[in-house]
Amino acid sequence: MFAGSFEACGKIIPVSYVQQAQNARKSRENQIRTFLEHRKWPSEGWDDISIELLLQELSVMDSNNFPGNVGAGEREGRVISSLVSRRHFRLSHGIGRSGDIAAVQPKAAGSSLLMKLTNCMALDAIKMAGVKSAKACLVLPVATGMSLVMTLLTLKQQRLGAKYVIWPRIDQKSCFKCILTAGFEPVIIENVLEGDELRTDLAAVEKKIKDLGSENIVCIMTTTSCFAPRTPDRLEEVAKLCKEQDVPHIVNNAYGVQSSKCMHLIQQAARIGRVDAFVQSTDKNFMVPVGGAIVAGFDEKFIDAVSKTYPGRASATPSIDLFITLLSLGSAGYQQLLQQRKEVYSYLSDGLSRVATTHGERLLSTKGNPISLAISLEKVTKGLELNAAGVTQLGSMLFTRCVSGARVVSPDSTKEINGYVFTGWGAHAQHYRCAYLTAAAAIGMTKADVDTFLKRLDKCLSKFSAKEVTVSGSIESDDQDEQELRDGNENGLQKIAGNEATDNSAVNR
Repeated sequence: MFAGSFEACGKIIPVSYVQQAQNARKSRENQIRTFLEHRKWPSEGWDDISIELLLQELSVMDSNNFPGNVGAGEREGRVISSLVSRRHFRLSHGIGRSGDIAAVQPKAAGSSLLMKLTNCMALDAIKMAGVKSAKACLVLPVATGMSLVMTLLTLKQQRLGAKYVIWPRIDQKSCFKCILTAGFEPVIIENVLEGDELRTDLAAVEKKIKDLGSENIVCIMTTTSCFAPRTPDRLEEVAKLCKEQDVPHIVNNAYGVQSSKCMHLIQQAARIGRVDAFVQSTDKNFMVPVGGAIVAGFDEKFIDAVSKTYPGRASATPSIDLFITLLSLGSAGYQQLLQQRKEVYSYLSDGLSRVATTHGERLLSTKGNPISLAISLEKVTKGLELNAAGVTQLGSMLFTRCVSGARVVSPDSTKEINGYVFTGWGAHAQHYRCAYLTAAAAIGMTKADVDTFLKRLDKCLSKFSAKEVTVSGSIESDDQDEQELRDGNENGLQKIAGNEATDNSAVNR
């Protein structure tokens, strides 16, 4: 409500009441004005009313919401469903223009403002998380894999004739497929085993640069966040090589923003060597719906080139989701989440070690990995003599008990991706020493989640004890609920879900 409107209200109800409301409104307006003037991520999170007020003010700046507006073009921000319109806060023009995803749209001043402000806050978040020297970032409306494709295609324009991407192996499909999608030839560098950890083979990377010729290499693509027992790549050493050999360096930092160690590695690598860009997921790091990623770097011109590589306009939804979330949390709220994640990591590590020891297994020593943990499954595999499918039966058992995300990996599995065959797929190595199970202490996980997970894992591992295994290798059930579950009986599933809910309540108490 505007000043003149408040005056009119004072003629209808007591002026003192109107004055109180006007003061409250001014407080929110000052909050918004300060944000717009400084373009900095607020320390304290905003309440929903303030966020919705700002979104409403932004949306009325877009032409599709102008009173009496007549759209005579083919793209006028028309939305036929009122439900869809409300879901997007009536911001229907998207972001960017045909030649630049970061360009301001004449028809969409509000959406353009939102896009710019989201990029500013995302950069603040990256700096706060540990990469203090980052100069620019861009929120893209595609997930990490496609954002890596966009980054590679930007390099393609700058490295004419280059066709190789040197890639220390990380067994995650999108990391590998992004190289193929961009039209390049991956050069796979197998990892080296140091204790339980899989580390970057620096000698092999350096040899490939010399063999292929630096001018023929598009970039080296390293990884920070990954599943144990692999650890983050040796970013500093690779960055030095890239600087010495004049080879671009792209970092896949998919869920590394939540880890101070991953962010420190990027900061140090950029300080002593070369890092052209690092890419991270919005959903994994900021707990928003899947569909966005942040491309960040230390050269504004390169990030600007990435924005110009994107063809056409794009959905504003990932930017809207991140905008709302960052304002809601505030930098202080996000810092608290990061600290809680570290505590949960230690809690999960201790708990997994106890459960593993109980069943004759051990927590793998992967201290270099700050997010993912793994326990061996040596006794399970030796006792059952199961193949890869049998080992992963443990993962299926967990999934049917509503445990998602935990991975059971057999060193014997293989995977073909576009003609490339990977032996030991999932283990990041051709012949890892044992089968294992991984679990991640990711942002948003709680200690109560850990307790429930460990309780269910303990029950599942107990099913693999020798007395419950038949000669055929199948697992016998000692209760009717488990039998109904394997048979796919719907009533059995519901019954088990109810039992597990009871268990969860007991754990929470």
